[in-house]
Amino acid sequence: MSALRILIADDHELVRRGIRALLEAETNWSVVADVGDGQKALEEAQRMKPDVVILDISMPRLNGLEAARRFKKTHPEIKVLIVTMHDSENVAREVLESGARGCVTKSETARDLVTAVSALQRGKT
Repeated sequence: MSALRILIADDHELVRRGIRALLEAETNWSVVADVGDGQKALEEAQRMKPDVVILDISMPRLNGLEAARRFKKTHPEIKVLIVTMHDSENVAREVLESGARGCVTKSETARDLVTAVSALQRGKT
């Protein structure tokens, strides 16, 4: 099986670096890019062809929900996962309506993020 290619978009560098380190520790996973906003995520996805994109919900230029909607239209083969500090049913509903395949709150454990990415890799929501 080829390596899972992942793109991370979060406007906080510390968060991006943490997520990157966590995911790159997994066997056969590769972070192909990390960027600070949704617009840059769309641009890098065109160039880097990731399998999974992890988007922060709150970013400048283009937030995670709008970026997810655009990914669904322009790159429906890419699986999108939203990360957010907001934990509510309304946010979860908005995430799924945006076309993202799942949502992880930033208060969850690192293992929860890995489990979510693994689920997307297997075609699950």
